[in-house]
Amino acid sequence: MLVQQILNSKANDNVISVAPKTTIAEAAAILTKHKIGTVIISEDGKTATGVLSERDIVRAIVHRGTQALNAHVDDFMTRKIVTCRREATADQVLTIMTDRRFRHLPVVENGEMIGLITQGDVVKAKLSELAMEKDALEGMIMGY
Repeated sequence: MLVQQILNSKANDNVISVAPKTTIAEAAAILTKHKIGTVIISEDGKTATGVLSERDIVRAIVHRGTQALNAHVDDFMTRKIVTCRREATADQVLTIMTDRRFRHLPVVENGEMIGLITQGDVVKAKLSELAMEKDALEGMIMGY
């Protein structure tokens, strides 16, 4: 299964992004409102300059205490963004996520974000793929 197929299967393909000068408190409110674990940091909503996750917010609070809530997201965002392309396979993406220990991966093409996939999206797609393979094998065994 390809990343493009996973993106096509998502009910909501909007990528939530915030400007670099958004405060940590504002970003946390956005995460809560949308029930997501990561926001993309972008000036234009197309080009990712960073990623801010729930973990990044926790680290910010540990380092600066509650004053971190007034800091800008670009003070604590992950700057070295790992991305994938729509042609990547689910297995490749799961390997990246597992090895790098993160759950969100921006999908980029020609320097612009076209989507965001989560570990949950990939696992759901893999489970669906396995169910289809199981049904096909059962059909072959039973002579359908």
